[in-house]
Amino acid sequence: MTDTTAPQTAAAQATPAAQPSVFDHRLQPRLVLPLLALLIAFPLIAQATGEDFYIGVASRVLVFGLAAASLNFILGFGGMVSFGHAAFVGLGAYTVGLLMQQGVSSAWLAWPLAMLMGAAFSLLVGAISLRTQGVYFIMITLAFAQMLYYLIMSFKSLGGDDGLSLPGRSDIGLGLDLAQDATFYYVVLALVSTSLLLMARVLNARFGHVLQAIKENETRMQAIGFPVYRYKLVAFSLAGAFAGLAGAMLANQGSFIGPGMLQWTQSGILLIMVILGGVGHLYGGLVGAAVFLLLEEVLAAYTVHWQLGLGAVLLIVVLVAPNGLLSLRRGMWSKR
Repeated sequence: MTDTTAPQTAAAQATPAAQPSVFDHRLQPRLVLPLLALLIAFPLIAQATGEDFYIGVASRVLVFGLAAASLNFILGFGGMVSFGHAAFVGLGAYTVGLLMQQGVSSAWLAWPLAMLMGAAFSLLVGAISLRTQGVYFIMITLAFAQMLYYLIMSFKSLGGDDGLSLPGRSDIGLGLDLAQDATFYYVVLALVSTSLLLMARVLNARFGHVLQAIKENETRMQAIGFPVYRYKLVAFSLAGAFAGLAGAMLANQGSFIGPGMLQWTQSGILLIMVILGGVGHLYGGLVGAAVFLLLEEVLAAYTVHWQLGLGAVLLIVVLVAPNGLLSLRRGMWSKR
């Protein structure tokens, strides 16, 4: 007897590509293209109004948006609550810093290597932690992140507790100077946009459909023959690679790397960003990062206790929109 309640993704494999699956995530070009045009014009507007400082703020928002989106990739679409995701970001940053110490400043070498290091470490962490579930998975990812944090703290060549100051930003060539904030912003925007597009393509492909079905009912997907562990491990490694890229750009954005990048509190901040934007929403990480960092900028201008105001905002969001800010837009459309 056929179980009609089985995950729809399994059936979606035989569904024609023209028919969208319940697990497909549209790019929403009507909303995204105007926003992208605004982001492209933003440095020109900032320079024309003499507010160049905000170009750096926007770059930071985009970088953290990518880091949060990489966490949302495994949390929102794979059901993997990682509390050590900042370790992959920090590892990518330290990869760039170590290469610069050796005189290697090419972004074409350092940034892909940062992604590779993030993917390799996430593969190691995932290979062990994904054999567990629930709170055990959370604690193992946290343990790995803290081990890496203390390991880096113990090496004087890595700056120890003081961190590393970079002599400058990476060299990307092509006549582009990343030392210019506007140029760096456009490179970051291009990489973040491409990364989100790749995530969307993966989620809308067969792999993404299976991953989301595993989140819905892992036991059933395993029972019908899917290698659940393998799918989750690949997704975990992909998230680590994107986090490593975010770390490489973050190191360049501030020209400084500190062990605090890997600490569990940073992983908590990334989780907050995802929750704010919307767990399981394609742009949830980016929206959450923007709201979090912009609130930090605004509230910090008035009080040193900005975390209190941010906590109040987070509480309101959780009460009004338990599924994140992007769920409000979906609710508004459903009422029309």
